[in-house]
Amino acid sequence: MARLYESRGYVVVARNWRSRRGEIDIVAVRARTIVVCEVKARSGTSHGTALEAVGAVKQARLRRATLDWLEATGATGTVRFDVAAVTSGVVEVVEAAF
Repeated sequence: MARLYESRGYVVVARNWRSRRGEIDIVAVRARTIVVCEVKARSGTSHGTALEAVGAVKQARLRRATLDWLEATGATGTVRFDVAAVTSGVVEVVEAAF
């Protein structure tokens, strides 16, 4: 997934970054845009889609972890939350998912 962002001109600055309040799968930066990407994979949709797995609780955890990352790094800019859903090998990236 990081390669996808790199191919779009982003610099991946963190992968699997952890704080006590959560984990961020990918942080990518381009200009003043900081993208926090949650990657979810599913082999099928019998238990819901990968996108559905990023509900309100997960979103709140990502927001808190992002605040920790911003504080730890001193980074500034506009934050965007993307979700990369991988279902049966097919990748779908939803920009500004929440």
